[in-house]
Amino acid sequence: MEEHSIPRNKCKITFLGTGTSSGVPQIGCSCKVCTSNDPRDRRMRCSSLVEVNGTRILIDCGPDFYFQMLKIQFGQINGVLVTHEHYDHVGGLDDLRPFCRFGTINIYGNGVTLKHLHDRIPYCFKEHLYRGVPHLNLVEVTPHKEFSINGVNVIPLRVMHGNMEILGYRIGRMAYITDMTSASPDELEFLSGVELLVVNALRHTYHPTHQTVEQALDFAQKVGSQNTYLIHMSHDLGLHATEEALLPENVHFAYDGLELFFDPKRIC
Repeated sequence: MEEHSIPRNKCKITFLGTGTSSGVPQIGCSCKVCTSNDPRDRRMRCSSLVEVNGTRILIDCGPDFYFQMLKIQFGQINGVLVTHEHYDHVGGLDDLRPFCRFGTINIYGNGVTLKHLHDRIPYCFKEHLYRGVPHLNLVEVTPHKEFSINGVNVIPLRVMHGNMEILGYRIGRMAYITDMTSASPDELEFLSGVELLVVNALRHTYHPTHQTVEQALDFAQKVGSQNTYLIHMSHDLGLHATEEALLPENVHFAYDGLELFFDPKRIC
């Protein structure tokens, strides 16, 4: 992946993965999407890297993290924002090992998520760690209560993933939300002024725990963002080139490796 320098007074988000939990292509499937030669139809599990004035913040760390980071210039990761505890969003945390040479990495999430992480990889949180284990520190965050990572302010957002409360995150004029089915109307207050909205859109047909494309478009209209990029797509969505042409002018399907720049304003 060719990385581009960040313009002055801008933040960058790199989409490391834009696929749903099974990834695209899906193992054992020979549909037109899974056999497509368009690289935009090959989607690893969802994760993104945000860069602000030299600070690098990872959003989710799924099972494809190792392969995703082989394409990115190696450097310090200053923190990891976890949206929820499902494996496709946290399965790569052990692969943070080489990044711990820079120091302990804080993992941010809600209380339920952090408990699951502690139970899932307990060897990372023992008093006496054996050699090579990633040095991780769990930090609980609360929806709407702003916190800072190396001087970059982050606002957690409260959304629902089916019946489970999970987190989205706002950094500057960008908001990142995945796996959402719904959000309270009150949440729009914390999305006011967002210019770049990243939000999930699994497919066109109904799913009990993920938004459809149509639901994502409705949500984007309520937020009023200048540009919206859709993530967490399955092979059921259809071919990227075909589906992209059907979207409104200011809405796009993100794809693996895509880099976007957004305005930090005074929030970062």
